[in-house]
Amino acid sequence: MQGHPGGKVDRVALVDVNSFYVSCERVFDPSLEGKPVVVLSNNDGCVVARSNEAKALGIDNGDPWFKLAADAKRTGLIHRSSNYELYGDLSSRVMELLGRFSYLIEVYSIDEAFVSLRGTPEDLLKVGREIKAAVAKNIGLPVCVGIAPTKTLAKFVNRVAKQNPALEGVCSWDTLPPDHAETIMSRVPVTGIWGIAGRLGKKLNAMGIFTIADLKAADPVAMRKKFSVLMQRTIMELNGIPCIPLETEIATKQQLIFSRSFSTPVTTASRMHEVMAIYAQQAAIRLAKDHQQAKIMSCFAGTSYFNEKFSSFPSATVNLAAPTADPVLLTKAAVGALEHSIVDGIPYARAGVMLTDLSPAGAAPQLPVFATAHEEKHIGALLGDVMDRFGVSSIGLGRAGMAEAPDWGMKRKAMSPRYTTEWDELPLVKAS
Repeated sequence: MQGHPGGKVDRVALVDVNSFYVSCERVFDPSLEGKPVVVLSNNDGCVVARSNEAKALGIDNGDPWFKLAADAKRTGLIHRSSNYELYGDLSSRVMELLGRFSYLIEVYSIDEAFVSLRGTPEDLLKVGREIKAAVAKNIGLPVCVGIAPTKTLAKFVNRVAKQNPALEGVCSWDTLPPDHAETIMSRVPVTGIWGIAGRLGKKLNAMGIFTIADLKAADPVAMRKKFSVLMQRTIMELNGIPCIPLETEIATKQQLIFSRSFSTPVTTASRMHEVMAIYAQQAAIRLAKDHQQAKIMSCFAGTSYFNEKFSSFPSATVNLAAPTADPVLLTKAAVGALEHSIVDGIPYARAGVMLTDLSPAGAAPQLPVFATAHEEKHIGALLGDVMDRFGVSSIGLGRAGMAEAPDWGMKRKAMSPRYTTEWDELPLVKAS
């Protein structure tokens, strides 16, 4: 732990948006405040996010909506389809705002980030409150802030902040009374700490380690021999020794997957042609944005696992001639991969395109025979720019450029407007 003149210390703040998906819905629909709300997965299948009021009704993540729908009117339960466009945009705004408080940020997930801070404990507690207030004022989202010497402890005190209203959403390890912190650790199951999941928790329980306090008191070297260096790091971090640095650069992706289940089964080869074309072009756009190329493409489709009449899971892998992000080449490869495997009349419930053997674009010199005019003209990036500005259905190559949305697209019957990313869905403000 490094100290600095004036009593300043280096700390990590974990900023986490409370019930992120539900909170995003409430930003533009305040009538949802105080009501039980759930957000559903793709095709309105299962619960993936809940408000505290929905949790109080006993609803868990993973509960299928068709079982909850029958009783929703009586309980007042409100559901929304996943609005990924809205959630992604609000997440970007939160992360940009956090950048005003520190030059060093690790975006850990869509709704949480680690922020490096330096100052006296009192000053950092004040900064934590300023962060919370700034996100609420500028974006309208509620966050909790946990400040501690390590990332693991920051996760822990963030949880303390969430569960103790008296802290008003901000908790600092340095200002938390030591006996208070130890008491909480002795009451929280060991699976309540970052990095300890259910199976690992059972192994620890078998060793007599039931709480976070038990794990904190364990010998890190001995535990490394029994488990791994990750366990040693967790124990050391619980004791205030930083072992997990902030990762400000996203590790190079090893694979890229575009896969969805269909709202309406795809039953013809021509419709599957459309699916493959759209997925391949989405993959090409992502490659262009990430400045990457792919060498291997795998394509797959499948019927529902619950379909007792039909069972078909065709797949194919294409070894591309050279690493590429060319949307034309990738589309041809994807369409051709399953061209002779799809049987008309079989109801395919899902399909996907996976790209592997990824490498930075231009990392290796390319022979002229493998160079493509489309790639040199940056067609993939152009498609992405147009879609960013005019919507994902605004442009496409071949059958991916259909004027009408395909009927197999994702079902989102209860989706709120994409208030911040679509011009024709902007909220209207009326003044009287």
